[in-house]
Amino acid sequence: MEPDIRHFPWIKSYPAGVRWDAALPATAVQQLLDDAVAKWPDHFALDFMGHKTTYRELGALVDRAAKGFQQLGVKPGVHVGLYLPNTPHYAICFFAALKAGGIVVNYSPLDAEKVLAHKIADSETDILVTLDLATLYPQMDKLLDSTRLKTLVIGNIPEMAEHPEEVRAQMRKAGQLAQVKDDARHIRFAALLDNDGQYHAYPLQDVIEEVAVLQYTGGTTGLPKGAMLTHANLTTACSQLHAVVSGEPKVLEEGGERVLAVLPLFHIYALTVNMLFGIRMGAEIVLHPRFDLDAVVKDLAAKKITVFCGVPTMYTAIIHYPGIADYELSSLKFCGSGGAPLPVEVNQSFQHLTGCCLVEGWGMTETSPTGTFTPVYGMQKIGSCGMPTVGVTLKFVSVEDPSLDVARGERGEMCIKGANVMKGYWKNPQATEESMTPDGFFRTGDVGYMDEDGFIYIVDRTKDMILCGGYNVYPRNIEEAIYEHPSVAEVSVIGIPDAYRGQAPKAFITLKPGAEAFTLDELKSFLRRRLGKHEMVQSMEIRSALPKTPVGKLSKKELYEDEERRRSRPASNAA
Repeated sequence: MEPDIRHFPWIKSYPAGVRWDAALPATAVQQLLDDAVAKWPDHFALDFMGHKTTYRELGALVDRAAKGFQQLGVKPGVHVGLYLPNTPHYAICFFAALKAGGIVVNYSPLDAEKVLAHKIADSETDILVTLDLATLYPQMDKLLDSTRLKTLVIGNIPEMAEHPEEVRAQMRKAGQLAQVKDDARHIRFAALLDNDGQYHAYPLQDVIEEVAVLQYTGGTTGLPKGAMLTHANLTTACSQLHAVVSGEPKVLEEGGERVLAVLPLFHIYALTVNMLFGIRMGAEIVLHPRFDLDAVVKDLAAKKITVFCGVPTMYTAIIHYPGIADYELSSLKFCGSGGAPLPVEVNQSFQHLTGCCLVEGWGMTETSPTGTFTPVYGMQKIGSCGMPTVGVTLKFVSVEDPSLDVARGERGEMCIKGANVMKGYWKNPQATEESMTPDGFFRTGDVGYMDEDGFIYIVDRTKDMILCGGYNVYPRNIEEAIYEHPSVAEVSVIGIPDAYRGQAPKAFITLKPGAEAFTLDELKSFLRRRLGKHEMVQSMEIRSALPKTPVGKLSKKELYEDEERRRSRPASNAA
């Protein structure tokens, strides 16, 4: 049954020209690139280390990589892993894997070895693309021998740069390159492309059902789950983004924007907003492999960037950059913030600095990741993450009983329904079922409320998760790693406020009888091979006992209360 939009309070708050019931075209994801190649063949698609690639050139590289993948055995049912930073290799192999008939599995270079091994096994990844970087290749080469992986495709950064020999010499001098093995299981990226590009096309039968990407998201316990994002999920999300920037006046123009892509493309936020939507708009995408503040500020000004999406920590860094007021940033037309709540003072300072409206939205891996938006032109509310985007329905249910809706203005767990919401969790029907309400809404785990104008305010989380610089960090994973320390008896990890990252993990520990105490640096050293960099504990407190519930379970409520009190007075025994 179609929803009665007359009862949606956010409809009246939409900016002129934006309709909640606008058409949201859903296609094969690779069609986004094919359409861009047809419309803007001579426009630049990518800018990486001084080398620019047109849409026609990008399309040809993708076709050659698609045939190369098929020669390696990629076809429907085969999963191709991408373990890459932001380089052209990512865009080329992402679309090529889909054109070859495969499914893309994103891997984070921040993940610990145990998590990578789990993802390889769980996702059934047989072929994986990476670079010959010392921080990437050795990790995957090791897993090639201990997991189901059959083939590594290895690229290098210099081959995509304007001056490859100069870049190679600099990287070699800095010790950034690894020695790559030369055998049948290690395929050079150049060899993958060494063909005529005449791949065998596999037309999709059902874009709503067929999975394009397995995007892993953590759970409150255990190992990460793979969100099955279909072709329709991802292209609907792009259509939603297009709809909200196409009001009156238009925020963005097709074929005329320049996007600075510094958020990692392996993350759903950047994958959809920067790459897929950027290509749908025919934008030039300036790729940065990592967040280097000097390089970001320089390119924002020198390359006249019009679109920049980041997380709050990036905007904090930009506004405090020495001499930032001397940079010409007036080319910026759209700046978005997501991944964590945006401090009001950061928002206001950035807008004052650039003259560009910094808008906040909410989304998650399971929603591809669209959900809410704040209009550039129109009503905005401080402290809100915006209102439901085009084609999305949001409601709030009782935290205690998700079968019961709460009244508007009352706090409850936010639930979402829309064509952008995932198909389910890969090979995990129980988790899929548990994540849904009886009437088919996805339970987000965020607690908040909607006001009379349809604006959403997030106030808490039902899930035990810490937001560190835009990354989801799960305390249970950290706790399990700390429990491996021979001196640890019990541990609880919570998120505490961090001026730069928003939140940071803090560990509360009790020791085994007779065990010697250790320092925070010693604990970090122990955890280095067990946790990703984004998960590393930033503070620690050793206690004689940890708070527990009446039934004996460790309780974090008291720890949060202790930290709240601690912030009002000097810390006494934190490491």
